[in-house]
Amino acid sequence: MTNNQIIILSITLAYLLFNAAAGIVYGRITEKKSVLSKEKKYFIGSRRLGGFVLAMTTIATYTSVSSFVSGPGAAGMTFGYAQVWIAAVQVPVVFLILGVLGNKMAIVGRRTGAVSVAGYLKARYKSDFLVIATSLLMVAFIIAQMISQFKGGATLIESITGIPFKWALIIFALTVVIYTSFGGFTAVALTDAIQGIVMMVGTFLLVFFVLKAGGGLSGIDAGLQKNLPDVYDNMWAKYKPGTLISFWILVGFGTLGLPQTAVRALGFNSTKSLKKAMVIGTITCSFILVGMHLAGCWAGAIADKGMVPTSDYFIPYVVQKIMPVGLAGIFLAAPMAAVMSTVDSLLLLAAVAILKDLYKSYIVKDDAEKLEKYNRYFKLSSALIVFVTGAVVVFFTLHASKIIFFLNLFAFGGLECSFFWPLVGGLFWKKGTKEAALGSSLGAVAVYIFCHYFVHVAGINAVVWGLLAGGIIYFAAGLIQNKDPDAEILENCF
Repeated sequence: MTNNQIIILSITLAYLLFNAAAGIVYGRITEKKSVLSKEKKYFIGSRRLGGFVLAMTTIATYTSVSSFVSGPGAAGMTFGYAQVWIAAVQVPVVFLILGVLGNKMAIVGRRTGAVSVAGYLKARYKSDFLVIATSLLMVAFIIAQMISQFKGGATLIESITGIPFKWALIIFALTVVIYTSFGGFTAVALTDAIQGIVMMVGTFLLVFFVLKAGGGLSGIDAGLQKNLPDVYDNMWAKYKPGTLISFWILVGFGTLGLPQTAVRALGFNSTKSLKKAMVIGTITCSFILVGMHLAGCWAGAIADKGMVPTSDYFIPYVVQKIMPVGLAGIFLAAPMAAVMSTVDSLLLLAAVAILKDLYKSYIVKDDAEKLEKYNRYFKLSSALIVFVTGAVVVFFTLHASKIIFFLNLFAFGGLECSFFWPLVGGLFWKKGTKEAALGSSLGAVAVYIFCHYFVHVAGINAVVWGLLAGGIIYFAAGLIQNKDPDAEILENCF
């Protein structure tokens, strides 16, 4: 290991340790101040999120290794400005998620005591089968998405520090698992806020040093003409129309169905905070996503593409080439922040699904003895589930061969198909029934998986067919049954 790699590794380890310590300490302090149950403190942070933290945790949860590594890498190696244009569709995502889901989810959560998306679904539809099915689907697709994130985090550490992939993976996994286990939602939200700031700093550093290394915009333009001659081809020339539409649905409109972002709507403290978060989130998201992809595209002017095997290694290679070693270590913290903030939210969701939505609801139930043990050992049980889930993901990550970008998008699509119509339809359509919700969730996932492997038409991603099928099932079943929800559902959910 070279001196430069030792310096970068030291900065990386310091950043990881700082996040773990900050998350655990702040989580404990906040927990002591709250009078809510241990369960609500751990899973939704006592509903105390302010506007800035809400914005940052939503952004940090939504952005991932694809936003900082694979996407910008693809722009610099292959797709040029077309990749920047399609990335721009993600700019209004925070505004969309919080604007559509925010107030309604928060109101229902407070009325019913729901601390998870599955908890909302149970209050809205009163279907145990729906809760069990969606919780199991959530865990399955969360594991798939975490594999891509763990692989991305380990790849970053490996490519810049020289540590073998296996040990880089263990270092990354232990850090996130530890602060998520012992700090809960509050730790996740705080570290997400820190990581949102770090991501902005990292984006600025990459843009600045790429411009400097490329000799300004004129120098970059000349370099791109040489290294990436079709850089100015529009996105319609680089992508089939079906692929573009699919991408816009998958990372734009469809994100309303992602449980890891929807659950943020259960944790803020006031409508004022929600509105503030929508503005801050949109501005920050614009800077990070457009800035990173633009810098990635420009880096194509100064980098030798033959030096890296895939787009996953392009940005780390560029950073080592153009940044002073200390700043390279700081930049590494930005994509690491994106990865960690996605993983911690997914780990917490898995714990909620397994412990609260499945174990407590269907095994503990109202048994006084079991409930007493559940409450007594709640924190220990949550930590154990997070650790076991992390270990399972590490095992599969060591055997994952698919490129990070596509593995992440597959999991994205699966989660959206599982939850989109039961969640969004349930919030805004009174005639949505439990049969409609269950049929749309299972039907959408079945169509999604089938089309992913067997239907390839005009570049259209399987998520389009899955969401289309789910919508048809949801509204057809609701119209055929043609019944309004009972009085309790009307009072709590509308």
